Amino acid sequence: MLPDIHHIIRFGTFLFFLFTVSRVNGQQSYSLPEFLPVLALYETLENPEHESKGDVIPAKGVKVAEKSKIKSNLNFNIGQTSYLFKFGGRIQTRFDYLDYRGNDPGDDKHKLYVRRLRFKTDGFLFTPDLEYKLEVDLLELKILDLVFKWNAGRNFSIWAGQTKLPGNRERVISSSNLQLVDRSLLNSKFTLDRDIGIWFMHRMQFGKMVFNEMFAVTKGEGIDFIYKDKENVFTGLDYTLRFELLPFGNFTGHGDYSEADLVREKTPKLALGLTFDFNNNAVKSNGQHGKVLDQHANLRSIFADAMFKYNGFSMITEYVNRNATDIFYAPLDSPGSYRNEFYIGNAFNSQIGYLFKNN
Repeated sequence: MLPDIHHIIRFGTFLFFLFTVSRVNGQQSYSLPEFLPVLALYETLENPEHESKGDVIPAKGVKVAEKSKIKSNLNFNIGQTSYLFKFGGRIQTRFDYLDYRGNDPGDDKHKLYVRRLRFKTDGFLFTPDLEYKLEVDLLELKILDLVFKWNAGRNFSIWAGQTKLPGNRERVISSSNLQLVDRSLLNSKFTLDRDIGIWFMHRMQFGKMVFNEMFAVTKGEGIDFIYKDKENVFTGLDYTLRFELLPFGNFTGHGDYSEADLVREKTPKLALGLTFDFNNNAVKSNGQHGKVLDQHANLRSIFADAMFKYNGFSMITEYVNRNATDIFYAPLDSPGSYRNEFYIGNAFNSQIGYLFKNN
């Protein structure tokens, strides 16, 4: 019998708070119980000196002043080589206020709430070539990411499970690495979001120039698909193909998937992306998310995006076009119109930022 998902989430939350990092006067202390002697404690420093490698360095003796201001993780390495577990989490609170100018102040609306509460763990199992990632939404008590990644060699990897599709760049950027308070309207209406399936990832490098290829085959209805009338679910898969070109080489510390230039790139860096997606027999208004409709259609989406960073300056721009074809219409409602529709059209989004020298 499989364990109840709520028990798994509660246990994960317990582990998160058990292995909490506290910083006092520039020193680090870990709430690691003494009865776990098999765990060797390490800390991963994600900075230019350890770019894209996740080098594991003993936590004791590390100078706090040399740490990256971007990110630090709490890592557990069992047996030095066989397993690596990294634990983390975040909470984002938010206050919204809506001012109805010229009207009764009593019409104004405001709310204070928790926008995100996440627990995550990643690392490798048995061998560094078999990685995993698990991320849980503790507010809605559901699994967001559960994916295994096999590094097959020659810059080729295969992913299997549930995670984000390689669609528009803004969506793939983690909510912990956003520059503004939330993602754009382009993303909310046209993103591919998360899905369940298999991913094929490949990377080529010619001198400094880097070329990434990504292909995914997924079920097409996202991670929380519930359809009561199962006999009328039209089977179909989603196919996603993405190409990325980095003409000036890799960004420092995977900076092409972080919006602000927190590392102040010393040389100009540019990332160009192009995505094609075909969702066969989609039944949700926005593809992988949105309302479940009483009809189905083939959704075709094209994304184009670019990111530029240099010396604290950052720019990201995106464009998307989506069409629906082979639409099967459900019966009309009483006023004579269709009960629901797919969200199609065009969208454009752009933003710039600058990190001052005092950070």
